[in-house]
Amino acid sequence: MLRFYIKGLFRDRSRSLMPILVVAIGVTLVVLMQCWVTGILGDMIVFNARFATGHVKVMSRAYNENIDQQPNDLALMGTEQILLDLENEFPGLEWAERIQFGGLVDAPDENGETRTQGPGGGMAIDLLSPSSKEVDRLNLEKSLVRGRLPQVPEEILLSDEFATKLEVEPGEAVTLITTTMYGAMSITNFTVSGTIKFGAAALDRGGMVADISSIRMVLDMQDATGEILGYLPSGDYDDLQAAAMSAAFNDRHSDPEDEFSPVMLSLREQGTMTMMLDIMDYFKGLIIGIFMIAMSIVLWNSGLLGGLRRYGEMGLRIAIGEEKKHIYRSLIVESVFIGIAGSVVGTAFGLFFAALLTKGIDIGGMMQGSNMMMQAVMKASITPDAYYIGFIPGIFATALGTALAGIGIFKRKTAQLFKELQA
Repeated sequence: MLRFYIKGLFRDRSRSLMPILVVAIGVTLVVLMQCWVTGILGDMIVFNARFATGHVKVMSRAYNENIDQQPNDLALMGTEQILLDLENEFPGLEWAERIQFGGLVDAPDENGETRTQGPGGGMAIDLLSPSSKEVDRLNLEKSLVRGRLPQVPEEILLSDEFATKLEVEPGEAVTLITTTMYGAMSITNFTVSGTIKFGAAALDRGGMVADISSIRMVLDMQDATGEILGYLPSGDYDDLQAAAMSAAFNDRHSDPEDEFSPVMLSLREQGTMTMMLDIMDYFKGLIIGIFMIAMSIVLWNSGLLGGLRRYGEMGLRIAIGEEKKHIYRSLIVESVFIGIAGSVVGTAFGLFFAALLTKGIDIGGMMQGSNMMMQAVMKASITPDAYYIGFIPGIFATALGTALAGIGIFKRKTAQLFKELQA
């Protein structure tokens, strides 16, 4: 019987081709929307991970409890050995040391006297090692406004707005006045190698980026660091994998009784990231859900209209003695096959267009050079959900529309059918 239905659909294109095309178009849009929304929202996680949280982060327990203050006096000690342990226990991950620092930035005049000054805060990263990926990870080259990246430890990057306020140009000297890890005053001269645009108002007002080796000397933090960020090999955040790594590391190395012992946190466990991830999942589900409901209504109407157009055929089949229940079941079975065929075609096309969009749409021209805190390329992301999500409206909505339209079969009267046939 199933083979009979399938042959009927292939041989009578008038009742199968257009419904399949409608279903395919609807499923294509559902799959493409799912990949597009997932990609855009996923980029927000990527940028948080690159700039602040990593996929996992290692700190001292005391530093973690006071992380909003970025207290370098509670920094992680013995980081060389900790890094060796991390590389041995979690091979394949990339590890990056970072130090958050701040102080008063003084711009001298030609006589060495203070011309302008202002408070600033910044990030020390590995800018100079050939193996470091921090420059690419933070999009520093694309964020440059003037000058160049630091090439020696004594050079520093300032935000363009901060440099303008201090009236300094690339190549000029500034003095960083701050305190060391142990509370002593530190005064160090730097050369401004270039200026950058962060894309966040708070950072653009007084942001700095320097090489971690020079900041270690400034803050007296040899073999110490504020944070060690870890990145999974795939580049994408995996909550289950990150949570398992954190639990394994903490079981072996973290001592709740020692406030300076290391502790590893996954991205979800840091700050407000739990709420952010939950909200993103909620909005992704909401957006995709609304779109799926809209497409389901379209496909439901398509099935409904298809069933109504075939009332003449249904009347003839009743007139020659076919049971109404059998006709009704055959309609639903046909609609299921149409939904499956359209969903397969639509999913294939949706994945094809999504694959094209994985390269992304460059909106860098709209961002005025700010690529550090925002993604310059908006792209789709193909996830396992994309392979089956289109089948939900494609099959069920089509079958539901046909089922509702088919109810009219049971209201047809044989006497009326003969009148219609005679007409």
